[in-house]
Amino acid sequence: MDTVQFYWGALVVAVLANFIFGAVWYMPLFGKAWAKEMGFSMDQKPPASVMIRGMLIGVIGGFLLAYVFAHNIAAWACVKGMGETSAMSKMLMSAIFTWLGFYVPVDLNGIAWERKSWKLFFINTAYHLLSLVLVASVFIFWQNAVSLPCNS
Repeated sequence: MDTVQFYWGALVVAVLANFIFGAVWYMPLFGKAWAKEMGFSMDQKPPASVMIRGMLIGVIGGFLLAYVFAHNIAAWACVKGMGETSAMSKMLMSAIFTWLGFYVPVDLNGIAWERKSWKLFFINTAYHLLSLVLVASVFIFWQNAVSLPCNS
């Protein structure tokens, strides 16, 4: 079985970039709208222990996303006919199809079954798409950061 080879430095940078992006997205950009749609009060600050726990879980989740996504990106590079396309095209296709197939359905279930608003759907699903594009962009920066020996 072929194994994915990737550059650990790119993975660490992807995790950190994704963490910072999430903080910016859910605090200054859409924090108030997100909190309102979630039913949270902006007047109450969570205890430091809750914030630290959330950040640690976020970093773990970011690591899992980047690690598995690196494998997804490598698999896209092995799709027949993809050899002629640019690294940017491979990364974007990987990000968009991952978002469309795995994130959008889960986000839509929030509308269907959890009574979440469409506004919350768009805040979260846009974050998911842009997060995947960001992680893919980090891997693009290191052109050979992710590779899988493809069988012809």
